[in-house]
Amino acid sequence: MRKLYEFNLALLGKWCWRMLVDREGFWYKVLVARYGEEAGRLEAGGRSVSSWWREVAKIRDGVDSVGGSWFWDSVVCMVGKGTNVSFWQDRWLGDVPLCQRFSRLFDLSVYKSSTVAEMFSLGWEEWGEAWGCRRRLWDWEEEMIGECCRLLDNFVLQTEVVDRWHWLHDSAGGYTVRGAYYILTSQVQLLGDDRGDLVWHKYVPVKVSILAWRLL
Repeated sequence: MRKLYEFNLALLGKWCWRMLVDREGFWYKVLVARYGEEAGRLEAGGRSVSSWWREVAKIRDGVDSVGGSWFWDSVVCMVGKGTNVSFWQDRWLGDVPLCQRFSRLFDLSVYKSSTVAEMFSLGWEEWGEAWGCRRRLWDWEEEMIGECCRLLDNFVLQTEVVDRWHWLHDSAGGYTVRGAYYILTSQVQLLGDDRGDLVWHKYVPVKVSILAWRLL
């Protein structure tokens, strides 16, 4: 049953992938109308959000209890015109999102939800408007801006090229449920064998097993 749960995660991950590569689809427009969109990312929604969308959003944002950030650790963006890529939250420049590498600047920024294209338009040179902050920066914080600017020095937007996402485990074929399931099942499990057998018992309802797994 544990493997069934991981298979369900892989199925839900397929929707996360589609949100990246199929933004022109009618289904995506329906989700935008229902939950809203900011910086090229669908909002997680409020109290009225469906349980399906809540689970998809958890996987997308890397807060699921099984596999953690397995989805976002496996995707990277090749930026073209930058209109559908979050400057801070998506992984497009280096191995981690800029909001993690420069977490202090992200916390202070007044442009947390801006896309790459919007930040470029504001000006991301060392004294550019893109680095607008909620307060005056300390010297060491200004040095962080300088470090980030050096990363951006050689980057050029391609206004005629669409942004493209790649699944790192299969850059040619893209995301597959089978591939994602293999990733989830091959990771080190958090529970010992004895407790795992107790939780994922054939006489225990699946929803109860899932709840117990998450609590442990």
